[in-house]
Amino acid sequence: MSSINDLVDRVERLLVRHEELKRTNTLLEQQVQALGQERDSLRSRLAAARARVDALLDRLPLEAGDSAPPTEKSGT
Repeated sequence: MSSINDLVDRVERLLVRHEELKRTNTLLEQQVQALGQERDSLRSRLAAARARVDALLDRLPLEAGDSAPPTEKSGT
């Protein structure tokens, strides 16, 4: 009779553990989803920042040496 009680106890512990693991898994899935959304948001912000930097670089004046094509020096 005690072996049946032992078996019942083990099954009950397994069921409790299973429920704990299901809850943990659900929480981890939520964290993964939240982190994915945060990653997507950061990627979007990075793209916007890059676009702003590119626009600012386009507005910079050209250096004096870059504005005219190079000229050949004539030798004597």
